[in-house]
Amino acid sequence: MAAKYSLAQANITLDESATMPVCSSCHRIIPPHEHGTAFPCPNCGQVIIVRCKKCRKLGVPYVCPNCGFKGP
Repeated sequence: MAAKYSLAQANITLDESATMPVCSSCHRIIPPHEHGTAFPCPNCGQVIIVRCKKCRKLGVPYVCPNCGFKGP
């Protein structure tokens, strides 16, 4: 039978906290169960654009903060 260990018992520490993705269009936090998308800016490729399911479906525009590219 396998033994169960907690993080404290195993002496494991977490140095970084996870951050939730934020929609580039509506600036809402995208929860893990929602099917959003993330892709590099089509123009400069240096910024990751994140979009929630609702903004994708409605075609809400987004703007790249690096180059100013506006997309549907």
